[in-house]
Amino acid sequence: MHAPTPEALMRSRYSAYGLGMIDYLLATWHPSTAPGELELPPVKWLELDIRHAEMTGDAGVVEFIARLRDQGRGARLHEISRFVREDGRWLYIDGTHPGKD
Repeated sequence: MHAPTPEALMRSRYSAYGLGMIDYLLATWHPSTAPGELELPPVKWLELDIRHAEMTGDAGVVEFIARLRDQGRGARLHEISRFVREDGRWLYIDGTHPGKD
């Protein structure tokens, strides 16, 4: 079963990061932007807060803040992620980080 919306895919990818599911992350990444290999940082994911999600046709955007613990210190990842639907499957394209120029 594939994620029915970009937000659902974002939530499942967040869980996959927490569980170390590299194969799933790569399988849900658009081939045009996917890394050849993926190494996950040794962080503990604590919380996902979806700020905004929308989809228009086969394009979607999800803005989120993920809270994590990195080497004992609290941190957060704020991203606006882009998604595309191809052959009925939503795929992650890329993300930008607001406030980081």
